[in-house]
Amino acid sequence: MDQYIHGIAVAARGVPVTLIISLVAVLGGLVLGLLVALAKRSKFKILRGIATVYVDILRGTPLLVQVLILGYGVPQLVRAITGMQFNWEPLILVGFIACGVNSSAYMAEIIRSGLQAVDIGQTEAARSLGLNSRQTMRYVIVPQAFKIIVPALGNEFVTLIKETSILSMVGIVEVTRRGTLWASQSFQSFPAYIGVAVVYLIMTLTLSRLVSYMERRMAQSDRS
Repeated sequence: MDQYIHGIAVAARGVPVTLIISLVAVLGGLVLGLLVALAKRSKFKILRGIATVYVDILRGTPLLVQVLILGYGVPQLVRAITGMQFNWEPLILVGFIACGVNSSAYMAEIIRSGLQAVDIGQTEAARSLGLNSRQTMRYVIVPQAFKIIVPALGNEFVTLIKETSILSMVGIVEVTRRGTLWASQSFQSFPAYIGVAVVYLIMTLTLSRLVSYMERRMAQSDRS
């Protein structure tokens, strides 16, 4: 039993790194995803095409492959082109960029669906009050869309927390990497990975409950 408790304690040391990467990636993905979603709704065909290709590539390739390309492929490419030695410093930047960019593709589709869910009458009402297209989108459509997509954003955050385990492949010491290192040192693989699983379960269940609470609060405010 002590081995399992120790496995949980070891894995828990990686929680700060996992949460920081997940939070930064979600926020970055949210901003980038909003821009991509707006580009997909643009009247300009070129913008729509670029946004569509961006989303298709990121959603159509595994995050693991994207992390490996960024972590190992990009430094090799930079050395080949410039002849300069390049390494990611700090290494956590790989996690921020890879997870943030990957998340932005999913965020874009979530946001786009939220924008489409806002009743067209809201746009017409805003325009009748003298707001232009940009003001209508900023003050009327986007705030309502975000209230609609809060559950989906919460699910994306939960998913991203679990997907950060892939970052252990490039040496980022998060929850999974902590467990792997301890397993290789102690030869206690089962307790180590059970500990990793328990830590992820605690994080995701806590976040899921928080998202559910936010949904209930928003529903109560809407009724009032």
